[in-house]
Amino acid sequence: MAKKAKPSVDKIVKKVNKEIEKTSSQIESLISDALKQFDSLQHQIQDPVKKLLKDFDELREREMKRFNDEFERRLKEFQDLQNGVLERLGVSPKDLPAPEVEPKAAKPAAKKAPAKKAPVKKPAAKPAAKPAAKKKAPAAPKKLDKGNLTLVKGIGPATAKKMKEAGITSIDQIANPSAADQEKLKAFSKVKGSDQFSAEAKKLL
Repeated sequence: MAKKAKPSVDKIVKKVNKEIEKTSSQIESLISDALKQFDSLQHQIQDPVKKLLKDFDELREREMKRFNDEFERRLKEFQDLQNGVLERLGVSPKDLPAPEVEPKAAKPAAKKAPAKKAPVKKPAAKPAAKPAAKKKAPAAPKKLDKGNLTLVKGIGPATAKKMKEAGITSIDQIANPSAADQEKLKAFSKVKGSDQFSAEAKKLL
């Protein structure tokens, strides 16, 4: 059985190889045909382009030749017309003076700017003397409030209130008491320092 199986495998391998070779040849044939078609297409494109470029060159040369011929013809007509006019005037073209070239006018010399004078230094101005400060006038002495009995040393607010109730309303009445004022002040003899009220009041006046 093994001997019979071997020949069948060889046949299959040979058959596969033949199919591969056949397929490869078909692929090569297709590639070759494609390249031929590409070359043909390239030639088909190149030929019209070459022809177009050739036609363009011929057209350019033809137009340049026509332009030159036209220019020479017009120039000759102009010269003939000029010669005819000169002949009528009795002037030969050879007798015409050569055109004179006008000399260029010389540029005027640039004016020199006047030299700048050196600035004269002015003497520095002396600072103005400050006005002397005005002396302040001595302050006027404060007016004595003679009705404020507490200004007298030793008299407090409570004592001052009682004195005013008793009729002593001014420092003058304490400094220089009248007989009636002395009677009124006796009521405050028990206040500490009352014997000095008159002397202290006189110091304020």
